[in-house]
Amino acid sequence: RIAQGFDMKVLAHDPFAQLREDVSVERTPFEELLSRADIVTLHVPLTPPTEKMIYGRTLALMKPKALLVNTSRGKVIDEPVLFNALKESRIGGAALDVFASEPISGSHPLTKLENVVLSPHIGAMTREAGERLSDAVARQVRDILQGRPPECVVTG
Repeated sequence: RIAQGFDMKVLAHDPFAQLREDVSVERTPFEELLSRADIVTLHVPLTPPTEKMIYGRTLALMKPKALLVNTSRGKVIDEPVLFNALKESRIGGAALDVFASEPISGSHPLTKLENVVLSPHIGAMTREAGERLSDAVARQVRDILQGRPPECVVTG
């Protein structure tokens, strides 16, 4: 329960996620999610299948007042198509902190729209995040120097 008299249903589409039983999330096919959601948030890596996953046909599935939030990678959205959908009020609005070409210029068409919120992609640039990163790096250096494997190993 979010607020008095307001219930929120969470829909999710992730072909790889293992949803826990105690989490109240409805696994939903992607196109159905787009057509049902009031707010769509994107949390995907940029891969060939996700590049321009939001384009004309997928935007057309969204509700006219729906909001699109992208904090993943800019190229998962076809920006010119999104611009037109926003300009023509085919969706309610967008909040973006990633763009196809970064940094975004002040002359970019999206900067001219009233139904768009734009911000830099700096969520990890807080003092607290920097402190946690420094602590993690120091622990891993210590572990390596003491002959233990570090907690974060990338192989491949």
